[in-house]
Amino acid sequence: MNGDVKVTEDEIAEGLGRLGLDSTSSVLVHASLRSFGRVAGGAEAVCRALVGTCGTVMMISGTWDLTGVPAPPGLVRPHNAYYNADTWAAFDDALESAVPFMSDLPVDRWLGRVSETLRLSFAHERSTHPLFSFLAVGTHARQLIEAQRLEWPLGPIDALAELGGHVLLLGVDHTSNTTIHLAEQHLGRSRFYRYAKVAPGAWAELPNVSGESHRFDEIEPELRPVTTEVRIGDCRARLIAVEDVLTCATRLIVNDPAALLCSDADCRCGAALQQRLATLT
Repeated sequence: MNGDVKVTEDEIAEGLGRLGLDSTSSVLVHASLRSFGRVAGGAEAVCRALVGTCGTVMMISGTWDLTGVPAPPGLVRPHNAYYNADTWAAFDDALESAVPFMSDLPVDRWLGRVSETLRLSFAHERSTHPLFSFLAVGTHARQLIEAQRLEWPLGPIDALAELGGHVLLLGVDHTSNTTIHLAEQHLGRSRFYRYAKVAPGAWAELPNVSGESHRFDEIEPELRPVTTEVRIGDCRARLIAVEDVLTCATRLIVNDPAALLCSDADCRCGAALQQRLATLT
């Protein structure tokens, strides 16, 4: 099927059914609208198919581009791989330009149109993390969202694992699979401090924000035996149990502290590795 062929909402729903999803399913969705080819009804059709098929749909709804600020001058955390404002004047300018988190802020554009459409078009629960919120629709939405704490932003994924939930990759690879970051953080890796505006003239330091993921697709061969895959239009759709992702990523990192990280000295991967090594000493 080529990019000129329309994919309908019904065809997307049918493909989700072929993956084994139904009204009892709870999923964390990472989606690329473009990957389907031309969708009749656009992102709204994708969201309707997801919500109509699954019992609970969760997505990341971060607002980093609007709420994030640099670290203030002089505040340097070990192995944190983040930049400081050069001066307090520059920090104050960044703080003035940022906005505090509000529940109606748009989702960062780099997270894709499907997440923003879910926010705009469906009654949902949304967490209030100043940088890294989640939104969810359906049966277990509130339970998942309430699992997030400022000091543990990936808590909704822990809660999803407890529900026997799944990661649903729609046209994206494992570099979008945030559940791998949770496995890292359970092992003391990829736990960064980041900064956000939280009120007029006020900022906060936020712990345990995850880091780089550009080598995460190296996990794909390891997960293949526990992955269900179908094609929906042009989209490669994959479903993996959250617990399977956590188990696999944990095994790889325990066997090799540098697993799924690059060797670029200027990358956050190096800082994440040092965090992991510090837990082993």
